[in-house]
Amino acid sequence: MAIPVGELPLPVSLKARQFSESVIREMTRLAMEHGAVNLAQGFPDFPAPAEVKEAAVAAIRADINQYAITWGARNFRRAIAERFSEATGLAVDPEQQVTVCCGATEAMISSLLAVVNPGEEVVVFEPFYENYGPDAIISGAVPRFVRLEPPDWTFDPAELARAFNERTRALILNTPHNPTGKVFSRAELESIARIVQNSNACVVTDEIYQYLVYDGCQHVSMAALPGMAERTITINGLSKTYSVTGWRVGYAIAPPEISRAIRKMHDFLTVGAAAPLQEAGVTALHLPEEYYRGLAAEYLARRDRMLAVLEGTGFSCYKPRGAYYIMADISSFGFASDIEFTEYLIKAIGVAVVPGSSFYSDAAFGRQQVRFAFSKTAATLDEAAKRLSQLKK
Repeated sequence: MAIPVGELPLPVSLKARQFSESVIREMTRLAMEHGAVNLAQGFPDFPAPAEVKEAAVAAIRADINQYAITWGARNFRRAIAERFSEATGLAVDPEQQVTVCCGATEAMISSLLAVVNPGEEVVVFEPFYENYGPDAIISGAVPRFVRLEPPDWTFDPAELARAFNERTRALILNTPHNPTGKVFSRAELESIARIVQNSNACVVTDEIYQYLVYDGCQHVSMAALPGMAERTITINGLSKTYSVTGWRVGYAIAPPEISRAIRKMHDFLTVGAAAPLQEAGVTALHLPEEYYRGLAAEYLARRDRMLAVLEGTGFSCYKPRGAYYIMADISSFGFASDIEFTEYLIKAIGVAVVPGSSFYSDAAFGRQQVRFAFSKTAATLDEAAKRLSQLKK
């Protein structure tokens, strides 16, 4: 006899109960519902480079529409290895060390599943991009959080060292950093490396904002430090650098043995990234250096424009040195929490941002913070400025 629908509760996993849906993506849905300017989700609202788009179209017209090799089209993996080698000086074997995934997001979870056993621990700096906590939980790990302290988002090496123990299997590092815009210095990375090298852990680095650095800062890859290439999984992708966040093409670079494990996880998670978009990725990775310099200069102008708007409106901002986000303190507006302020901003002012509490393990730390994304056209930023001016009244 069939059981009537609703007669018995359907099971929900313990993992699924330990975290909520994405707050960032929820803010985008609310922005659409209320007609708000979306400064919440970090996607550009301007076109991708024309030659990259044309390469994707050409690949589709050439019938490159079936499965690529599971771990990535050979020419795309070669292009990834070449660009990484140029940036770091490290020799990378595209046949054994590069895995193409469905975005950096999938590269991160595939990597954690490849190196972490249930019950082991993953160290995460906070505030953190909201996926990292759930990623640790999905992989069966216990996240251990280490605070980045404003205004410069520095960390205490002693606190970081205390977070490591015999169960620590990985540290997640994001530089340039989302949500703060921090660019970890070489000295800071060397401090982290010394701690990691005295453990059984590896470093999983998210370097998706690699080319967006300002004020004379330089991006340094953890894998390029002495003794760290064999301990580092480097994650990157096309999304932010080439303004194609919807393409979902990312990759992981790792030592051969770890790459083999990542490839197995990736294979059974998603099989493979879109074949024609990988062909376009080859074109993207071969753009001239002038493209990257121009990209950074354009984002610097957007950052300075947005900082002026926010500070003129009454926000106290933490000036980002990289990526395309601004963390701001909202205490001068008198709201009890970031959630209350964010709701007011969307419904009454018409601007969507991300509540700061979503970036912390303890919501109290972000109760008076919000995050703005400035990866937008001048017209979008102008409209946001116009609406935010109402806060003065």
